[in-house]
Amino acid sequence: MPAYLLARLFSAVWVSLGVATLVFGLIHWVPGDPVEVMLGESGNGADRQAMRHALGLDQPLWLQWLHFIAGLFKGDLGRSLYSQTAVTELLLPRLGATVELAVAALGIALLLAIPLGLLAAARRGSAWDTFSSGFALLGVSIPNFWLGPLLVLMFSLWLGWFPVSGRDGLASLVLPAVTLGTALAAILSRMIRSSLLEVMSEDFIRTAKAKGLSPYRVWIGHGLRNAWLPVLTVLGMQLGTLLGGAVVTENVFNWPGLGTLLIESIQRRDYPVVQGAVLLISLSYVLVNLLTDLLYARIDPRIRLGAR
Repeated sequence: MPAYLLARLFSAVWVSLGVATLVFGLIHWVPGDPVEVMLGESGNGADRQAMRHALGLDQPLWLQWLHFIAGLFKGDLGRSLYSQTAVTELLLPRLGATVELAVAALGIALLLAIPLGLLAAARRGSAWDTFSSGFALLGVSIPNFWLGPLLVLMFSLWLGWFPVSGRDGLASLVLPAVTLGTALAAILSRMIRSSLLEVMSEDFIRTAKAKGLSPYRVWIGHGLRNAWLPVLTVLGMQLGTLLGGAVVTENVFNWPGLGTLLIESIQRRDYPVVQGAVLLISLSYVLVNLLTDLLYARIDPRIRLGAR
């Protein structure tokens, strides 16, 4: 296990460094000048040159990259070009809101996916199976930017059950969490169904049935428990996707998370904040997948043996 852990950590470090470099390059290759945005048309050439020098934007790109990577190792993401506030001070409060939304969306996804997948597998070919397939098709087909306004129209404007936008209590979390969790629930329900059907054909399931165990213990205690391995892999990958998908959902519902901060910073050409937000989302994805690999290896010892 220590060798497998070190190998995965070493791989995660290199991936994180590559992500940081890619984010830095993409941000600086995007058209637009933050100095032009900050000074507007009234700024003259001398003012623009002075501000560009003060912000370090007149340095060669490779030197800016070195300063960026060195700052990462010290936990310093720089300062906002717009507000001159430390980027970490801007990101951390927003990160809590994004994590709250992602965890709520994951909970809703599991609440929907587990019973739908279990019933679809237990009653294969029935109306439940057809309903589960239809739900999965709709869940992966409807984009967040369309589903979000539809839910607002129905449950906020027509019925008045939930707030339209903002982050004010538990009620304001429901609609964005449902919007973000529906696609994940659709994917997980089909994965649970297919994994369960594969597990239920194994010899140990026939043995459990021959011993006279109840259908509940056979399906839940033996079938669902052993079907979680492939589901866990998909869940880890999709949990990282939740953080990226939250960008659209947060802007639809005006949720004060990383997504809204990212869009605001892009509009202002605030390079350090955009870099920090994209990097934080990317590294969260890497971290979630690393934890998933380690948990997978913990559950299935064959993976650790294969890694040596």
